[in-house]
Amino acid sequence: MKLDKFVTSMASLRLLSGTLEILAALWMLKLGRVDQALAVNSGLALVGPTILILTTSIGLIGMADKLSWGKMIFITIGVACLLIGILKK
Repeated sequence: MKLDKFVTSMASLRLLSGTLEILAALWMLKLGRVDQALAVNSGLALVGPTILILTTSIGLIGMADKLSWGKMIFITIGVACLLIGILKK
């Protein structure tokens, strides 16, 4: 079975993200203080949206020949709305 390079890239990024999350949780436990754990958690706030953007971009590039420009724009607007909702205070 031949794996698609786009799917492999997307899955690899998600594995990296999950690994970082687990390592951060272990680090929080090792630190044992709320203020330091909160600092580690704040650093993770950059990881989630970055992985979302990268995996979505790779997926869209992989599907570019199958989607119309209108659908690509619609998907991009949807991702932008998600990011605005996540990052807006």
